[in-house]
Amino acid sequence: DVQLQASGGGLVQTGGSLRLSCVASGFTFDDYAMGWYRQVPGKEHEAVSWMSSSDGSSSYADSVKGRFIISSDSAKTTVYLQMINLLPEDTAVYYCAAGAYILWPHSDLMGHWGRGTQVTVSS
Repeated sequence: DVQLQASGGGLVQTGGSLRLSCVASGFTFDDYAMGWYRQVPGKEHEAVSWMSSSDGSSSYADSVKGRFIISSDSAKTTVYLQMINLLPEDTAVYYCAAGAYILWPHSDLMGHWGRGTQVTVSS
């Protein structure tokens, strides 16, 4: 079975840091681009960052450039999202997803989704 197990969310103050992790299983990790979406109630999924495991290509939403860094470890089939200088507007449920690189950031085209992890940034 395909599984994407996300973890690392929590409550931090403005300016704080968190590191999200997503462990993938049940599919060939390097065949997909892995990344993160976030969602707040009443809004669509927003693509935050994604990367190709095979060549390391990555992309970021403008709102997180310079603050978030995506990385992956193919041996551990894990993708990470290091978040620094967190802001209240980063508060959301963060989801790990897998899809062909060319299909990002279209959430409706992602092949696999994990359960979300809540990130709350207090002001």
